[in-house]
Amino acid sequence: MSLKLNESELIEMAVQGQVIFPRCFGWEITHQGEVKIVPSVGGITYNVLVGDSVYGWAADHIEPCVSCTATADKLSENPNRGFNAYACIGNDVTLISGNAKGKKGVVTGHHGGVEHVIVDFPADVIEKMTMDDKILIRAIGQGARLVDHADITVYGVAPELIKKLGMREVGKHIEIPVTAVVPAALMGSGLGHNDSYKGDYDIQTSDPAVIKQHGLDKLKLGDVVAIQDHKSTYGWSYKKGALTIAVVIHGDSNLAGHGPGVQTILTSPGGWFKPRISPAANIGRLLGIGRFRKKRRR
Repeated sequence: MSLKLNESELIEMAVQGQVIFPRCFGWEITHQGEVKIVPSVGGITYNVLVGDSVYGWAADHIEPCVSCTATADKLSENPNRGFNAYACIGNDVTLISGNAKGKKGVVTGHHGGVEHVIVDFPADVIEKMTMDDKILIRAIGQGARLVDHADITVYGVAPELIKKLGMREVGKHIEIPVTAVVPAALMGSGLGHNDSYKGDYDIQTSDPAVIKQHGLDKLKLGDVVAIQDHKSTYGWSYKKGALTIAVVIHGDSNLAGHGPGVQTILTSPGGWFKPRISPAANIGRLLGIGRFRKKRRR
């Protein structure tokens, strides 16, 4: 077996976007029958970063750091569709306007439905940012594949991050570090959608006992997880023996069928992956961003 990537075939292109204003959905009814209005998706979020827990926030589907789109309307159409499809987790981002012009960030995920691309910036940068700021992403990753494994699909992740995931050959399987293994029965909102190349779907957290049983009560933004018996090749669906590898991209939700969102990065209908539990399996740690970003010395 070989884990060789088709790097020489990959296209690197510029995609441009802007900070999207926070969205308010009004009163929301939780799966417990409570009525709440809390912060949700979009905008610049100063105190929620990759590496933070997905739980404990007075919020719903909260997105870490900065949320972006290509345009503020027609989110499911081009140019926003291209912006979402081609921006990949781990891609470099540059601010091209505003008081922090020239500063760098990193793509950390895509949020389906609202069609946001989520970006991490250093704390001193986001303090200078406004809703008028524009970003340029060096997009590379879509079209990536493991050359000798046609049955494994790669989606929405930069090749440099793929190399840092710690995959290795163990017998007939590819071992990969993950923070948790999610049972198929817990997957909710997003099932049946065919945008697994750019969106996300949710881990249902409406049963706290089951969540704790599987170690999912410790989930953090940026965690790499394995989803049992799920194939994501042409959309999210159940398949016994399949395995999907995903990154946690947004926070928990109290809505029925919802919870922390995960974006597919690798999927194997044949179950070639062998998950190995590692608390260190977080893209923040691998990329040195979010809560794992080193502070500059004064």
